[in-house]
Amino acid sequence: MKHVSKMSTLICLTIAALAGCNNSSDSTDTPVTVETPEIEPMLDPVLIAQGKDIFRFDTFGDEQLWTDTLQLHDVITAAVDPVTALSVGLKVDSEVLPEGALQTLDLNDPATTITLLKLNAVVGLRGDVQEINGVDTLVSLGVTCALCHSTVDDSVAPGIGKRLDGWANRDLNPGVILSLSPALQDQATQAVLLSWGPGKYDAYWNQDGLNDPTVIPPAYGLKDVALATYTGEGDVPYWNAYVAVTQMGAQGNFVDEMLGLNIMHSPDLVTDKLPALEAYQLSLDAPKAPEGSFDTEAASRGKIVFENQGNCSSCHSGDNFTDADTTLHYPDVIGTDPMLASRSLTGKYRTTPLAGIWQHPPYFHDGSAATLLDVVDHYNDHMALGLMPSEKDDLVEYLLSL
Repeated sequence: MKHVSKMSTLICLTIAALAGCNNSSDSTDTPVTVETPEIEPMLDPVLIAQGKDIFRFDTFGDEQLWTDTLQLHDVITAAVDPVTALSVGLKVDSEVLPEGALQTLDLNDPATTITLLKLNAVVGLRGDVQEINGVDTLVSLGVTCALCHSTVDDSVAPGIGKRLDGWANRDLNPGVILSLSPALQDQATQAVLLSWGPGKYDAYWNQDGLNDPTVIPPAYGLKDVALATYTGEGDVPYWNAYVAVTQMGAQGNFVDEMLGLNIMHSPDLVTDKLPALEAYQLSLDAPKAPEGSFDTEAASRGKIVFENQGNCSSCHSGDNFTDADTTLHYPDVIGTDPMLASRSLTGKYRTTPLAGIWQHPPYFHDGSAATLLDVVDHYNDHMALGLMPSEKDDLVEYLLSL
């Protein structure tokens, strides 16, 4: 595994899969038991408040990448107006906008984007805006955890509203955003970045050079879930450190002998913030299904299917609907695309927690299931469950209720 270079660290916060190499090529129908770290609640209100600020606004010094290397502050100044920014999935926090701002600002002018950055209104972006020769000028740009793992409720307009922390931004198109960098204009790089599409990112690409993006997962509902990624490399602090240092371009330390990574910075702007950041993330509950969004009677029948003939609860077990505390699964057991697992340290997949599953289609790590019915059909076929159409429909209603 090559050391991650500053140029190749192509950035978008994701908890998708952590970079690495496959350590097993075996296949089996039996899940493999793994040792996982014990998770402590750490839900002290003061720590949570600190973590909220870190999650939303701390760049960990990653301006060294976004500004110094990728030069995206210049790109924004020259060509990224708010309409363009919204079209690639960036979100605007309406709660920090002055009253009537959207009626007076020119949304087709890049200068308005700089104004929004000065107001700290673009979710997940931090811009240093200074007045130079009487003009507000964007002199540096960094990103935060919220870029990929927050969205807004669209209460003002599409892409503009109140923050929803922990919700995966499935509108965000990281590949297109990165493709605008003057440093990434070679043909091969452009082809990869433009192939990802909205809501997808490849956290392996800057490690192994392969192109296989995964959907950006939510960062809510992780309390008491031992493993935080699709392929189960580690817990929340491990993931935060990995992503901050190797994907966001942060000035922090990350050491993993199995990955061949030994990245050190002085000062380390990441490590001391990990406990507070974890506390805030663990405090983010999965959103409840909206009232009237599912058939309650069908969901009651679907719960029986889930626990019996559907065999779902054999893996989606416990309060968090996952056996990830003890078990990872080989790809052929669950019948999904094995490529992501083959690029990981574990060679396997974690059972995804189901709370809030109604909120974040598409499903599976690669987004290959557009709907929950597609998920049910996949398992019905792969595991020869023999579910009748009515049972599948009821099972979907139960999943929508979680």
